[in-house]
Amino acid sequence: MAQNVHVADSRPLETTNRPDEWKIEQGLHGAKIPFLDQSGDVTVEVLPREWPKEWKDEEAIKAVGNRDELFAAERDGWKGYVEWEMYPEKKAKAHKILTSQNFPPNPEFQLGPIPGTNPVLPGTHWKMWHAAIGGELTTVADDSWATVLREKHPEMLHLLQFPYNGEPPKRLTTAKPITPNNLHFVRNHGGIPIIDEEKFSFDVDGLVNEPRKFTMRDLMDESRFPRVKKIITMQCSGTRRIEQIGLYAGQGDEVPQAPWAEGAIGTAEYVGVSLKKVIKACGGLKDGAKHLEFYGADTYFKDNEVMNYVVSVPWSKVKANEVLLCWEMNGERLPAIHGFPLRVMVMGYIGARGVKWLYRVKAIENPSLAPVQSKEYLYFNQQVGKHNQRPTDGIQIQEMPVSSAIMSPWQTQVVIHTGKINCKGWAYSGGGRWPERVELSADGGFSWYAVPLENLSSKGRWRWRTWEMDLPCDVEGWIEIVCRTWDNSLNTQPLSVRAAWNWGLHVTSSAHRVKVYSINKKKPLTARKLELFQKTGSPLAPITWPEEFVTQGWDEYKRFWAEHEPRDVDD
Repeated sequence: MAQNVHVADSRPLETTNRPDEWKIEQGLHGAKIPFLDQSGDVTVEVLPREWPKEWKDEEAIKAVGNRDELFAAERDGWKGYVEWEMYPEKKAKAHKILTSQNFPPNPEFQLGPIPGTNPVLPGTHWKMWHAAIGGELTTVADDSWATVLREKHPEMLHLLQFPYNGEPPKRLTTAKPITPNNLHFVRNHGGIPIIDEEKFSFDVDGLVNEPRKFTMRDLMDESRFPRVKKIITMQCSGTRRIEQIGLYAGQGDEVPQAPWAEGAIGTAEYVGVSLKKVIKACGGLKDGAKHLEFYGADTYFKDNEVMNYVVSVPWSKVKANEVLLCWEMNGERLPAIHGFPLRVMVMGYIGARGVKWLYRVKAIENPSLAPVQSKEYLYFNQQVGKHNQRPTDGIQIQEMPVSSAIMSPWQTQVVIHTGKINCKGWAYSGGGRWPERVELSADGGFSWYAVPLENLSSKGRWRWRTWEMDLPCDVEGWIEIVCRTWDNSLNTQPLSVRAAWNWGLHVTSSAHRVKVYSINKKKPLTARKLELFQKTGSPLAPITWPEEFVTQGWDEYKRFWAEHEPRDVDD
């Protein structure tokens, strides 16, 4: 029988490693690893892109015209707002400016280390794009950051400096069933316009019978529009995205795919009017109108195109009185960062539909073709990615599924306890459903304990429930605490992150898992050992630090083997 004989290759081996070779080989620097193209007869390495030097066609940009005049303030009393949707020629000039230069690459935060800073990501491209357009956008990035520092709690975690994306730290996320304004998460898609309420108005047009303009005084006139007060939970579809990133990298734009943790959710009491009543004041909709399109005053960028932030919701949602135009949040006028003077709140939908700084509502036939609606916030099949994705392959995300999160203890935290681990968190379900039961497991999901009903905050169609429970735990060492929720329709969460992973890294609705190191003081040996740590002053934290005292003396060691069978047998 013929044998395959390996013939030694006489070529000399390459022996020079890069300093970070080990990290690269272990996948810790995945952005530096070449693709392997095995589709041909010979495997070919496709190297990561070498980014070209920065260039700028100054003459082409100058030929566009005076940016201060082209992109000047649109309305008196509105700072940071440029109207793009009504002026295609203005969009074309902005496009020319952006394509007449190049910009540095996005920071890599999925196949490389996430920066240990706060803000985590700076929003480099967005700052440069706003500066490149100039005019009314020149100072938007700085003005927006000043608003963040003025209106938000000093403990906020700034995931993205501009456009601002921020969430509260875990210990404060569920400290109260109603989230204080300065701790409510923020997911902005552009800068923060500063608008004088006395000079504010918004238009309702499109397929309505009587297009009209409304001021805040019009909306607040209770003889015309009955006021609505609702407690509403708003959740970003990127909540808990960090778990998907930690499993598999996905779409890597720092703005749409900011590395959210569990705090991109918040609950507040809003005051406003039903959009349905406003549409009625416009004589109702014309035949064929099935969607309402919302326009925000912030500037958005997509594929070198400039636009206002635009999305839509179906008329059926509005007709059910589940879409509000709001001016009050937790008993105060809306903060600027949350949309002052007027924003949309779409109950049970993703936060992306809740347009801030609303200046127009347009009745249309079909869902909006604006990129945020048609090309983003899409839920793809797991086999869809950069190599084959088409927007029409994704499901447009509207209602949020049932979800939950453990806010205490934290991932890889050590917990010293006496047989029960105190856990806290939140649970939520969109579409008007509510959490009916919250369950915890200390063994990775094999056995479950229900959170006592008295430890859950009150029910509501549009709100979360915060919870707390002392979870029984007898075992020691590394354990996995898991949380899942059942809503009133008996929907629950898939048990693995893999089941939720998608290219856009949206809607991490899987059961939340936290690895914890359990130290149970009810165990006699553990109690004695902990006393030794205290007595000797040997550091207990971090858990990986070896103890600095003798665990067993030789006399005790020898006595053990004298009383028990030897380590090895003679026969």
